[in-house]
Amino acid sequence: MIELEKAELIIRTGKADTDICEVYGCSAGSEQLSTYRSRMLHVIDGFCATFGKKNEIALFSAPGRTELGGNHTDHQHGKVLAASVNLDIVACAAPNDSQIIRIQSEGYPLDEVDLTDLTPHPEETNRTAALIRGVAAGAYKLGFQVKGFDAYMISNVLRGSGLSSSAAYETMIGVIVNLFFCEDGLSAIDIAKIGQYAENIYFGKPCGLMDQMASSVGGIIAIDFEKESDPIVQCIPYDMQASEHSLCIIDTGGDHAELTADYAAIPREMGEIAAALGKQVLREVNEAEFLRSIPSLRRQLGDRAVLRAMHFFTENRRAADERDALERGNFERFRQLVRRSGRSSAMYLQNVYTGVNPEKQDMSIALALAENILGDRGAVRVHGGGFAGTIQAFVPNDMLPYFKSTIEAVLGKDACHVLEIRPAGGVVIME
Repeated sequence: MIELEKAELIIRTGKADTDICEVYGCSAGSEQLSTYRSRMLHVIDGFCATFGKKNEIALFSAPGRTELGGNHTDHQHGKVLAASVNLDIVACAAPNDSQIIRIQSEGYPLDEVDLTDLTPHPEETNRTAALIRGVAAGAYKLGFQVKGFDAYMISNVLRGSGLSSSAAYETMIGVIVNLFFCEDGLSAIDIAKIGQYAENIYFGKPCGLMDQMASSVGGIIAIDFEKESDPIVQCIPYDMQASEHSLCIIDTGGDHAELTADYAAIPREMGEIAAALGKQVLREVNEAEFLRSIPSLRRQLGDRAVLRAMHFFTENRRAADERDALERGNFERFRQLVRRSGRSSAMYLQNVYTGVNPEKQDMSIALALAENILGDRGAVRVHGGGFAGTIQAFVPNDMLPYFKSTIEAVLGKDACHVLEIRPAGGVVIME
């Protein structure tokens, strides 16, 4: 914990610049650094206005994430490649000597969660209160006595963008709880698992672990979920700026509302294929046996389930190949694999649009437009869960202004977000 006025002084005088640059990967004197400083001062002001001026506070950051490879492989204990990005949640927080967690997210109603009852509350399903209660319950299950705290948060992680604002939020709660009540006894992987637990059991979304892991650990990471209780996490020291390509996330304008059933159908159908072959998840299935069994699987479970399983096997290999390409500094190989991943998601995984509303195909339009602009250069793919929301593009820097303006002429102003990969995951910026 740090004295509030001292924290403000350190930020204003630039004495926190080195720490800020280490978190965000920016350089001293950059325009970005000034923006990050301003956000931290703003969140302190918001905290004081909401909860009163307290003697000691701490500042935290939890990033959004981007999936680089492994589309819908994590829930089948597969391999993924992911990274944290320079959009994040910033929080100012302090213990409040009670059993109540109070969180004011700027622009939203105040959330209050009573820690004397850590059971799931059905009325909190799909609400942030469920994530708060779930993270507290997850830490309690690991033997930590979580108590009340006050927090003011601001976020520029785009909701519905596939950058996983929910994972960033879960990571943020986990990092705060870890500092205040766990004596830093939770690892980044522990915090990610607690976040998934909160989202699955309390929030009501059957997500895998990739989103939380990427937000919590940070940087570019390859994750192998073969043993989900003990995933293998490998940091990939690749500087994306060296590729002379920019990472773009394009908001297609699609609506995520009412898509839970579509998302849930993918792990369910993959799981049904695995079960038909005597296994729990596709990672345990022998691919050759699967291929021999396709005729009976089609009759039993239908073609879409079979195609989605085929996507898993090829995408799982691709994620490992993408990791190897970046480790060797071979961006051209990585780019080609990204293009193949995009085609597989569209053709076999079929998470580009929902069958319930086939006349609405925002993501397909965006993919077609981006591919038309890029031609044989760059790469484009579905981003995240799919069905609506965003696509991902790697755009050559010399094409970036044209790409962005052309995309936005069709999809609207600020539809194309140019992001950077940041080196840090969920962190305490100042304590």
